[in-house]
Amino acid sequence: MAGALGGNGPVRQLRAKAKGRPLFILHDGPIYANGDIHSGTGLNHILKDFVVRSQGMLGKDAPYVPGWIVTRLPIEWKVEEKFRAEGKAKDDIPKDVLRRECRAFAGHWLNVQREQIRRLGQIGDFEHPYTTMTFRPKP
Repeated sequence: MAGALGGNGPVRQLRAKAKGRPLFILHDGPIYANGDIHSGTGLNHILKDFVVRSQGMLGKDAPYVPGWIVTRLPIEWKVEEKFRAEGKAKDDIPKDVLRRECRAFAGHWLNVQREQIRRLGQIGDFEHPYTTMTFRPKP
């Protein structure tokens, strides 16, 4: 699936060809990684892809780096639902366990959504997205 649907090969080729051109950056308003994409998310990504591709065709270097919000309440809420179904209250779960569960949940849905969006035909650097859970090296 990586080939024509936005894998590293075609993206690398587009990036190399566009090097040195005037830069066009579309700042992605990232989505939450907490379930399957829906029609609004699909439309959002199709429109972003249209803008980025058209800017590239107009002679600009128009990279697209997808992003995900993989922290905060929507993800915590889904993880808490799982614990509630097991008869556990949020306060009974150690914070490190809750964070680890949230990270695993978000990572799963990020991968699911990445493939769903790629199936829509969006071209971007899906192998190197930005996420709010990416650890940054300490200076």
